[in-house]
Amino acid sequence: MPINNAQELFVHNLSEIYDAEHQFVQGQQEMAQQASDQDLKSAIEEHIGQTEQHARNLEGVFEQLGQQPQRATNEVAQGLVSSAQQLMQQTQDENLRDCAINAAVIKVEHFEMGSYRGLVSAAQQMGQDEIVDLLQQNLQQEEQTAQTAEQSAPQLLQKVM
Repeated sequence: MPINNAQELFVHNLSEIYDAEHQFVQGQQEMAQQASDQDLKSAIEEHIGQTEQHARNLEGVFEQLGQQPQRATNEVAQGLVSSAQQLMQQTQDENLRDCAINAAVIKVEHFEMGSYRGLVSAAQQMGQDEIVDLLQQNLQQEEQTAQTAEQSAPQLLQKVM
């Protein structure tokens, strides 16, 4: 489907991150089941609820635009989820698996932060203040999750050493 203007590009990007959030809920559920470190498991479980809220916020963005929520397959998200699944299967040691899970979380969060930053910038340019607020909420939580995962990486790695 051709994209002919900035609004259509925005909706396409919105549809992709909407799809990604749905894919990441499923991926996080698998990660939470596989995690052995209780802090990591708790952080992932907490973020699952946030991710579900992110999808609801995106539904609010679609509503503000007068459109039905739609998912456009996000191949980057598919790749990130698939890569995490493969790593979890390949790591036999539970502490090493926790490191792999945490690294996957960091990759996902950075992808999401980049996606949301682009959407926030576009919404600002379009003068869509209510949409900016919804997207900023998601962005801030993604930044917090990335920071938590990055700060926990040394402790998780220390368990492996």
